[in-house]
Amino acid sequence: MIDHFGINCADWERSKAFYDSVLGVLGYTRQLDYRVAIGYGRDGKPDFWIADMSAGEAAGPNREVHFAFRAADTDAVQAFYDAALAAGAESLHAPRLWPEYHPGYFGAFVRDPDGNNIEAVFHGAPPAG
Repeated sequence: MIDHFGINCADWERSKAFYDSVLGVLGYTRQLDYRVAIGYGRDGKPDFWIADMSAGEAAGPNREVHFAFRAADTDAVQAFYDAALAAGAESLHAPRLWPEYHPGYFGAFVRDPDGNNIEAVFHGAPPAG
């Protein structure tokens, strides 16, 4: 069900040190580091993300959380997006490939009624072209 999730951090340096330490003793390490967001996990798969609240989009009054739900295919991602909009969600990003994450990453992002960033993702989409 849950593919990955993330939180925003007010004290970026302190949060990086904290999560490096506490997740490290559990066997999790930095899998991806974008300077303003770090994904922790194992075996090349970041499951938990922290983001710097002072880095633009993450900043805001609600300290949103991000949850990504696994989808069976690209049609399921589209169905999630359509259902979310019909239920009153705000579109953040329409369904598309996100090659900057990894080849085959197909996702759609919406803002739920409480202001959280909710995504549906499928990891096996064919490349564009």
